Amino acid sequence: MSSITPQDQLAGAVAVLDDFYGRPVLSPRCPPVDELVFTVLSQNTADVNTERSFAALKARFPVWSAARDAEVDDIESAIALGGLAHTKAPRIKSILEALSAHTAEPDLGVLDALDDAAALAYLTGLPGDGPNTAACVQLYSLGRQVMPVDTHVHRVARRLGVIGAQVTAEQAHPLLTEMAGPGDAAQIYAVHVDFVRHGRRICHARRPACGECPLAGMCPSAGAY
Repeated sequence: MSSITPQDQLAGAVAVLDDFYGRPVLSPRCPPVDELVFTVLSQNTADVNTERSFAALKARFPVWSAARDAEVDDIESAIALGGLAHTKAPRIKSILEALSAHTAEPDLGVLDALDDAAALAYLTGLPGDGPNTAACVQLYSLGRQVMPVDTHVHRVARRLGVIGAQVTAEQAHPLLTEMAGPGDAAQIYAVHVDFVRHGRRICHARRPACGECPLAGMCPSAGAY
């Protein structure tokens, strides 16, 4: 039986992927509300289209209160380049309305006074926000020690044996946060970005390119697909 622990497996994989893709460096990307809307737009959408639709939305509505007060059809037309606009537009409007419940403008300043668990609970209480969206806001915008687990991170972690095959993406958030390095947001970010990049480029859901994979020698799933 192997003596390698899941945490050792994770650390070894990240070291290899850092060399293969380059070490990701954590730097706050957007203010929290911007990050939240950006993450909603990114779901099931290529990065380039997310960036274009976000830029178009900001150009059409320079302040979030304007988007909150706009018709859903106007939001939908602004984000049409990103895909799934019919679903995302009403969700964005609902989120902005919820964020304005106690303030004049859509705001996430409340997170400053909350610990990570309370912030997660607050964010997942917003309309349609799941744990991955909440974790992206916490990590990408606030530099908090929280692991976002999207479909790529979940798939790569399972195939590497870092988490069990029956562990859901939602269950994986605290597990991978703990294994990646509690107290080290930069390492958590590196794990997240490395696994996302690897899932997109090589470890595909169907027909992963195991022959090109730098992790093949340590992956128990190599060649199984």
